[in-house]
Amino acid sequence: MAEFTLTLENFWTLREQLPLVDARSEGEFEQSHIPRAINIPILSNKERVLVGTLYKNAGSEKAILKGFELVGPRFHLIQREALRNFPDKKLMIYCWRGGMRSQILSWLLTQVGFEVYRLAGGYKTYRSFTFDAVRKPYPLLVLGGKTGTAKTVLLQKLKERGEQVVDLEGLANHKGSSFGAIGQPNQPSVEQFENLFAEQLREIHLDQALWVENESRRIGRIILPDSFYLQMTQSPRIEIEKTNEERTAHIASEYASLDQVELSAAVQRLQKRLGGDRTKQALEAIQANQPEIWIPILLQYYDKTYEFDLQRHEALKTIRLNLQGIALDTQVNLLLQTKPKGNGTTHPTHGVE
Repeated sequence: MAEFTLTLENFWTLREQLPLVDARSEGEFEQSHIPRAINIPILSNKERVLVGTLYKNAGSEKAILKGFELVGPRFHLIQREALRNFPDKKLMIYCWRGGMRSQILSWLLTQVGFEVYRLAGGYKTYRSFTFDAVRKPYPLLVLGGKTGTAKTVLLQKLKERGEQVVDLEGLANHKGSSFGAIGQPNQPSVEQFENLFAEQLREIHLDQALWVENESRRIGRIILPDSFYLQMTQSPRIEIEKTNEERTAHIASEYASLDQVELSAAVQRLQKRLGGDRTKQALEAIQANQPEIWIPILLQYYDKTYEFDLQRHEALKTIRLNLQGIALDTQVNLLLQTKPKGNGTTHPTHGVE
């Protein structure tokens, strides 16, 4: 068949129609890649290092010859893998800069009847886009509240109502506390997090509010871009309030059934801040399956930390909303009624202080 070169603009259109293949090494792919891509490496990690070193020391010709020497015996295996995985024989491919590796893969696949669309500029072009996208200004509306106020649940419900929402903790595979990684998949790299984040930001309408949960600069090992974090601290914020009993019940519903060893380890990481006595009490309560005891102990620490964070937000842009003892659907209704209009002002509504 034939090869066609894609600009990034055309790539966005075709990506919903065609499978996507990353021709880089498995290490490069693991570090970061275009979401939903499948890795068919032309050179392995070790081979890539070998060829790269030869290029620096002996020039491009010897490096190219060595590359073909290494990958040539696998040509038929690469073709068979592609035929097995992509029976429609039509796909998009990329490498780091849209150079030798994607060209080789494209040539191999066209030889067995594939129609190939190769991304011009490769992953580097895509990454330039995502890097910039997560550092641009957006019409943020921050949902705040102490630990256990079910902010993530409320964001999910707002999304179901048609609101623009980005779940930063969901993208980071971390719930943002010492306990945040328990029961979660491995976190992506910071670069891959930004790729995932940018993919969602592409769909945002800039004339409508974008809801995000209030976060610290770090979500586990993920670090938010400085400019985006600064936007969060300066954007309108709805601060929801619930009783300690409601908060304890919600945390228990998410964490109490998790592995006791992991829960205990999370408490021990906070020992210096909790103090010896409270750490001991919390650990004993975890072993005794008493979330009604260990959760309030931890909330004392997290509440102090949260009050410090709240002071960093612009006070005039914070709206307090009492959601105590209210059904979930009603909570969502009140959030929508309290949502700033146009210039960030609000109108009076039940429950707003």
